[in-house]
Amino acid sequence: MQGNTRRTGVMTDVHRRFLQLLMTHGVLEECDVKRLQKHCYKVHDCNATVEKLEDFINTINSVLESLYIEIKKGVTEDDGRPIYALVNLATTSVSKMASDFAENELDLFRKALELIIDSDTGFASSTNILNLVDQLKGKKMRKKEAEHVLQKFVQNKWLIEKEGEFTLHGRAILEMDQYIRETYPDAVKVCNICRSLLIQGQSCETCGIRMHLPCVAKYFQSSSEPHCPHCNDYWPHEVPEVFDPEKERETGMSRSNKRPSRSRQH
Repeated sequence: MQGNTRRTGVMTDVHRRFLQLLMTHGVLEECDVKRLQKHCYKVHDCNATVEKLEDFINTINSVLESLYIEIKKGVTEDDGRPIYALVNLATTSVSKMASDFAENELDLFRKALELIIDSDTGFASSTNILNLVDQLKGKKMRKKEAEHVLQKFVQNKWLIEKEGEFTLHGRAILEMDQYIRETYPDAVKVCNICRSLLIQGQSCETCGIRMHLPCVAKYFQSSSEPHCPHCNDYWPHEVPEVFDPEKERETGMSRSNKRPSRSRQH
């Protein structure tokens, strides 16, 4: 949010429909956001020129500002895909989730979150999460029920599951940034490049600084022998490729048919 420096725009039916549809999805990748914007223009103002996405969203955010709501842009931690989510700036995400989940389900999410934040890898195993069900507040929950609840978190794009372990979805990272920083000040990790919250990434074996995988990719893009930006020691990890939407479009790859790869902090 840019506070008082942002001009208040005028919301049209195009903007309102876009906002309503984004609310139903929770989070969308940039390519889907652009398609959604074009769809809204087609429905409400087919003769108008489609506004630049950044300006279009700024108009909506200028109106939402007084409600402490904002459409925020981020990137996925594993491969750097741009994403957009509608974020409530006035409350934590855990309290925002209250309308969709019971008290014991919310407590399960909190415990999973704590395990994820405290881990060196940014992942928590399903076994470790399920072992905490006896400590949940509210109604008793069996492990089988807890497994189902974890899948609900995945379906609602709060968690991602990879090979039996869970990490935060990009939506959760965008919405819970402030909550995580305030709740886990001693355990929170920050990327040395972008200074954003870091859940999974790579770390220097000498000085310990951490970097998101997309930040690693961009920072070392033209380096044949990458060195740590902090201590200048050799960076021993594999440098991932920079996400290129044009290249992905050409090769016909899609998010659904890509085999998820494990992203580990080292």
